[in-house]
This record gives sequence, C-alpha cells and structure tokens, in this order.
Amino acid sequence: MQALLWIFVFLLTFGIMEFMAWFTHKYVMHGFLWSLHRDHHHKDHGSWWERNDFFFIFYALVSIGCFLLWQYENVWIGLPIGLGIFAYGVAYFMVHDIFIHQRFKLFRNANNWYAKGIRRAHKMHHKHLGKGDGECFGMLVPPMKYFKR
Repeated sequence: MQALLWIFVFLLTFGIMEFMAWFTHKYVMHGFLWSLHRDHHHKDHGSWWERNDFFFIFYALVSIGCFLLWQYENVWIGLPIGLGIFAYGVAYFMVHDIFIHQRFKLFRNANNWYAKGIRRAHKMHHKHLGKGDGECFGMLVPPMKYFKR
C-alpha cells in the first residue's frame, strides 16, 4: 500500500509540474523575470548557455532539496516529490531543449501527430518576441488546437 502512495505522489507531482511550467512561464518568465527569459526569444548571443537556463537550475535545486529532506530529515514524501520534479525536468528537457530547439541534434525526424503538435504550438509562441505577447502553456500538453491529424 505504501508503494501505491509513493507512486501516486510521484504522478501527482509530475502533473503539478506541468501546471507549474505554465504558471512560471506566463507569470514569471514573461513577467518580472523577463530579463532572464528574453534571450530564449531573442538570440542575441553566440553562447550555447542562455540566461533562461537559470529556471532549470532553480527547479533542480528544489528537487535536490526534496531528496535531502528525505535522506537527512526522514521526510518520506521528499523522495517521490523530488523524483516527480526530476522526471518532469528530464521530460521537459527532452521535449523543449532537445526535440524542439535542437540544442543536441537528436529526434530530428520525429514526424507523428504529437511531434507536429508540440512543434506547432511552440513555434506559435516563439513568433511573438515581446514580453507580453504570445500564448503561454505547459510543455507536454499544449492546447489541443495545435494537434491536427
């Protein structure tokens, strides 16, 4: 029974992270921390690193904090929450940074309906270059209007 609770907390955390991706993107990245996110929309540098990558570091630190709570303070829920945040971060990195933005040249030929929908949604967001422009959404489940068969 305890394993089922841990799995539930893990899956719930993963799902909440999709909401957090939307919320953070709309109100933080396109809000008061636009100065960090701007270089993701305006490639005004020649570096592989973007200031936008600090958001990844923030969530990695939250995940690590949960692992530390579990390990050193015996807070059981820290492990499934930390793993849920970590798993979402891996999924987000694979979809956003590798698949969409091709920071590593992998998955270039993926052409199924989901791949096309994810690319279409992200392209529509990036066509708006300003802080207040463009629709913001989670990464793994963008609005259904972008999925055309």
